[in-house]
Amino acid sequence: MTATSMTACLTLPDGSPAAAAWTLQSELRHLNHGSFGAVPAEVQAHQNALRAQMDAAPVLWFSELSSKIGAARAKIAGFLGVAADDTAFVPNASGGASVVYANLPARPGMEIVVTDHGYGAVTMGAERLARRSGGRVRVARIPLDATLQQAHDAVVAQFTDDTGLVVIDHVTSPTARLLPVDTVSAEARRRGIPVLVDGAHVPGLYDRPLDRLDCDFWVGNLHKFACAPRGAAVLIARTAQRDQLYPLIDSWGAPLNFPQRFDSQGTIDATSYLAAPRSIAFIEHTWGWEAARRYMSGLADYAEEVIASVFSAITGEDHRVDVGSPVNAMRLVRLPAGLATAHQDADSLRDRVVRELGVETAFTSFGGTGYYRLSTHVYNTAEDFEHFAEHCVPVLCEWAREATRPH
Repeated sequence: MTATSMTACLTLPDGSPAAAAWTLQSELRHLNHGSFGAVPAEVQAHQNALRAQMDAAPVLWFSELSSKIGAARAKIAGFLGVAADDTAFVPNASGGASVVYANLPARPGMEIVVTDHGYGAVTMGAERLARRSGGRVRVARIPLDATLQQAHDAVVAQFTDDTGLVVIDHVTSPTARLLPVDTVSAEARRRGIPVLVDGAHVPGLYDRPLDRLDCDFWVGNLHKFACAPRGAAVLIARTAQRDQLYPLIDSWGAPLNFPQRFDSQGTIDATSYLAAPRSIAFIEHTWGWEAARRYMSGLADYAEEVIASVFSAITGEDHRVDVGSPVNAMRLVRLPAGLATAHQDADSLRDRVVRELGVETAFTSFGGTGYYRLSTHVYNTAEDFEHFAEHCVPVLCEWAREATRPH
């Protein structure tokens, strides 16, 4: 992807930049869609209108809510290419994983297989489940540059007769790579081992992501690349294991089957669920999801090249990262030594950059090495990342020199 091919940003039907459809603060550069997402203005207005309906007639609202949720999840299921009866709403992907952990029978001594690329909160939940059963977590260590086959082999090598659950990311959060969820799930199915796939980043990034994927449980956030309001995610269960799943909140829907029992959870504000289909429709009607994904991927290619090149020009080192199976709208660029060497340091660096440099972005740590994790969406432009390369990269290099300077 060349600078020339990335000069044209996506526009709205009236010719204004795509960013005009969002309410993002203009004084900041928003280069981290992959963490918390961003909600289009018209979807915010739709959710606010739903909240107004709820507050205008609460009894009527809650008496009709479960049917409205059922209609909304049917639309989301269609977008993902799965059956509505396999799909339940949950507040976020971690919440969906917690549902699985809370309801999966934990036999004594059960082992849970995770990877060293896993999302911290989900891995911690697996560790708690293992402790409750007197078992342990086995960690499959996957080199960043591993092929899908090598990653598959590393995970399967951790299977034992005591394995009671496999937890594997569809797209990894700290390392922005795909993992072989299809082949791992197939091997686990052959051995009778349940699989939970953490697809937190996937909705919106890939079309029909569960095709040819035979896992027991799959969770995905709608607030990330699908641009839904925060607090909207799905738990998809397509095997008999789903009959064991109950919401984290016990409510009057408990006697119902999955997923209907998830449609009734007392007085929760479910407007994020109801507004989620509007976000998906907005992208589809404005640009089309295929065109949006193509733009995001091309922009990520360009941004990765520009930013890595500027780092290299300053440090004299290669800052490109060999990610075995990269993601279409997320990339890694290696940071200079001394930055983001641990998770807490990466978050601190993120906070410092937004405070001092006016850029919302993401930094991650893997194996003691710090990375800049870029993610793109339709409202981003080549100029956004050129600005980061010109104004932020030199400062990051200086901060790295300060961090490694002898005291």
